[in-house]
Amino acid sequence: MKSPALIGAVSFLMTLIAGSTVFFRYVEGWSWIDSYFFTVVTLSTVGYGNLVPQTEIGKVATTILIFAGIGAFAFAIQQFGVYFMHREAHRQGWLYRHLPHREDQEPDDKP
Repeated sequence: MKSPALIGAVSFLMTLIAGSTVFFRYVEGWSWIDSYFFTVVTLSTVGYGNLVPQTEIGKVATTILIFAGIGAFAFAIQQFGVYFMHREAHRQGWLYRHLPHREDQEPDDKP
């Protein structure tokens, strides 16, 4: 069962992380690992504070990243929930169709 919305949400999130990592690498001059770490910590709203943008464009980009990241994470989590709910409903439907039901059986008059 494919979910285009889930694939799109995860793709957008990965693109946001990759793009922000490259941005901070070149704008702030951080190492690749520091840029990636800052991006993930910022997107996850943890914000350790050990890396802080020094340039004006870096500070503006960080605020944009925060708002975009909150929306992207919320949408991705919602899509994961929808995907797993549909998968479980599909599984339960299969079980319901293939297992005997109590209402199909004769009532038992014995106490």
